[in-house]
Amino acid sequence: MSFILDYYNYWIVVFLMMTGFYIVISANNLVKKVVGLNIFQTSVFMLYISMGKVTGGTAPIVTEGVTLYSNPLPHVLILTAIVVGVATTAVGLSLIVRIKRAYGTVEENEFENKDDAI
Repeated sequence: MSFILDYYNYWIVVFLMMTGFYIVISANNLVKKVVGLNIFQTSVFMLYISMGKVTGGTAPIVTEGVTLYSNPLPHVLILTAIVVGVATTAVGLSLIVRIKRAYGTVEENEFENKDDAI
């Protein structure tokens, strides 16, 4: 039981990752696929932040008597990844709006059939 409680954030990462992956694979609706990708992306953010945490570490500011510091690099990288993720989500949703206008649906199997008929 201690193993589960000590690594609960990693268990949440695995759950979110598999949930997002399942949604991307199983959903025919393009909006649901974008939501699944966002869930998957959030799990990766949580994984990197969890790995960057140092138990007993302090902020990387040089002070007397402190020898253990937390690494700020994963947190900075995740801030950049969040901005890129929001931009990617916006582009994906705008493409879905364009597909809806062109084909009249956002269901992947329906507009693939319409495209084959042309």
